[in-house]
Amino acid sequence: MMKRATPYLYFVGKTEEAFEFYRSVFGGEFTAVIRYRDMPSPEAEDGASDLGEDADLIAHISLPIARETSLMGSDVSSSGAAAYTVGTNVEIHLEAEDADEARRVFDALSEGGTTQMPLEPSPWSALFGACIDRYGIRWLIDYTGDVEFAPG
Repeated sequence: MMKRATPYLYFVGKTEEAFEFYRSVFGGEFTAVIRYRDMPSPEAEDGASDLGEDADLIAHISLPIARETSLMGSDVSSSGAAAYTVGTNVEIHLEAEDADEARRVFDALSEGGTTQMPLEPSPWSALFGACIDRYGIRWLIDYTGDVEFAPG
């Protein structure tokens, strides 16, 4: 059994506005607000990159809406905006209890589907991967392990 399942929403430049609206509906406080400028950049030696107009967009935001459920979201970067379609802007984020469970679930969901990002270590997670299953459902598989992301 997975540790947690969370809806993940994508917007084109409207994530902050949308999540302020959701906060007005559900109450509570954001548990994370990370902008693209706060994300480490693997292509630059100093970790910085030239994000231009995307720098202030939301890379990740989280709002608890129930005891065990949060809404999470992100802005689509300007380079990805053309591929953005309402209806495909929702993914299901699964947080695994351990690395073996993350691998098993990722392998099963991606079989016969499309791997968008292989399951591998990331700056924010011990293992993270993204896939679309054979039925067109988008999944984010995450095992946080001991990794703690601290925005620059």
